[in-house]
Amino acid sequence: MNRRDLFKSVMALVTAHFATHSLFAQKGSGKSVLEPSAMPVLFIGHGSPMNALRNTPFTQHLKKLGHDLPQPRAILVVSAHWVANGPRLSGSSHPDTIYDFGGFPDDLYQIRYPSPGAPELAARVAKGLKTDQGEVDATRGLDHGAWTVLRHLYPQADIPVIQLAMSARLTMAEHMALATELQALRQEGILILASGNIVHNLGATNRTPGAMNVEWAIEFDGIIKEALLQRDLTQLLALDKSKYPLWNIAHPTIEHYVPLLYALGASTEEDVIRFPYEGFESTSISMRSVMFG
Repeated sequence: MNRRDLFKSVMALVTAHFATHSLFAQKGSGKSVLEPSAMPVLFIGHGSPMNALRNTPFTQHLKKLGHDLPQPRAILVVSAHWVANGPRLSGSSHPDTIYDFGGFPDDLYQIRYPSPGAPELAARVAKGLKTDQGEVDATRGLDHGAWTVLRHLYPQADIPVIQLAMSARLTMAEHMALATELQALRQEGILILASGNIVHNLGATNRTPGAMNVEWAIEFDGIIKEALLQRDLTQLLALDKSKYPLWNIAHPTIEHYVPLLYALGASTEEDVIRFPYEGFESTSISMRSVMFG
């Protein structure tokens, strides 16, 4: 089966799933076409928690995105740093700022991102999920995959934020299928923000100033960029890792890649794909951002 036929086959399954399980699909409608005014979808390579304190080209591009994007009514974040036994929605009215890291300067632990939550939205999303049973966690705060990015995107912290945990029991294709259930949230003015890294190998990092990015990381980042532009699901869903051996070195564990599948699943074929930022951190962490729509 060639790439085009494979894409059509997988997307037919995803579209059928969307028609049956969309949170807001009209009865009898199998269409996943969004209105032109729908919010875009973002994938952000978040990198080190220290980016919350930095003023760099990476953080500057986040500030520009926050300025240029339509103002969202709410934000739904899928972060590499919340994996649970099933989908969970953060339902706190005032989510705490979670410091899910150690060994960093004290200044980082003084940061607060006091955005409001959206308990009603969290409950509605949890109830509507069909791929895997959703539940609400009324005490969950915002992990650093969320707030270190949001601090630059929306520094006023005045937009309601909820998080969706990635279910550990889903396959990569099932994560993408679940994300299709979120597509229609975009038409309500809700920004879907996925936060991870397209290349994430902490064991291979080199923080020496001026160190060269490693060749395999550059290669894998480029492969995924091209796969996104071509919507090559064989590559994006790692359907044949033997054909793409760099998978295992680029992602010793997969949690930083899977958020990209939520952004992809929440997008449609009509969405233009852009890359607002391209670059690396510590030689083996891709900081690439992707915008759909």
